Amino acid sequence: MVFNSESSSVVVLAGGVGAARFLRGLALVHNPKATTALVNTGDDTVLHGLNISPDIDTVIYTLSEAIDQVRGWGLSNETWRAMESLKKYVDVRPDGSSAAPEWFNLGDQDLATHFYRTARRSEGADASQITTEIARAWKVAQRVVPMTNDDVATLVELAHDCQAGKAGEQISFQEYFVKYHHNVAVRAIYFKGAQTAKANCLEELKQAEVIVIAPSNPIVSIGPIRALNGMDNLLITNRDKVVAISPIVGGLALKGPADRMLTELGHESSALGVARLYAAIASTIIIDNVDAELKDAIEREGVRCIVTNTVMSDQKIAGELALTTLNSVSGKQK
Repeated sequence: MVFNSESSSVVVLAGGVGAARFLRGLALVHNPKATTALVNTGDDTVLHGLNISPDIDTVIYTLSEAIDQVRGWGLSNETWRAMESLKKYVDVRPDGSSAAPEWFNLGDQDLATHFYRTARRSEGADASQITTEIARAWKVAQRVVPMTNDDVATLVELAHDCQAGKAGEQISFQEYFVKYHHNVAVRAIYFKGAQTAKANCLEELKQAEVIVIAPSNPIVSIGPIRALNGMDNLLITNRDKVVAISPIVGGLALKGPADRMLTELGHESSALGVARLYAAIASTIIIDNVDAELKDAIEREGVRCIVTNTVMSDQKIAGELALTTLNSVSGKQK
């Protein structure tokens, strides 16, 4: 295949921070208008009556160069006066009320996005249309698409009695990730509504020259996308043009709980463990230089392995990783 950096279509299955950084690097070597980001919405939540889509907003804010570079999420030069003002209501909140939750921070600028999304939903607009409008407002050239227009919720089943609840109880992903700082053991993950939800971008995936699985958590960022009806079968059918980037480097996640979650759910927390999860749907996996010794073991799983620098500490490295990723499918990468 001859890959044309101007016109060849690329679809990226995306979570939040890692995927957003990859997409920003991809824009350095590939026409953004020929790129589609299919973004996880299993993390979506409703707080203060507002519809919040954390991964979509992280992707859009990053591609618009508005992201807070230190945190990796939220907007730069953010203020938090609304959150601070919520504290005055804590003492008057009745027992059992969910009003004025303080555990999930929403910045003052960021609130505008959630106001807009919520108002448009109340008017009957679907998630794809709303996301397109938000991306246009932020002047994002890439096509950003939610994985589905239907409601899908990632639920975390607790492994032990803990501050979050009793063993076997299920909590939302945002409670697990933010409220409890992903510091509770899990024994299962569920994607409520995924089997009946209609996946977006199925035709775009069929027509794409390259399908990239971004360096996102394979369980709770890529997992919800794969759980959608028909998605894995489509990826299996198009396996030759699917390339995955391992989010695990040296046995650890660069950000978030992916390493611990893999171990708790019975997988190996390594690039090899990630390769095993993706072997059925991806013909190629890209791993970091520190994991070079795993290359042979990965290839014994039936997955071609490319070793390079995957730690996107700056945009130049992200661009080089993106170019390696594209070339791995076009045949230029040996």
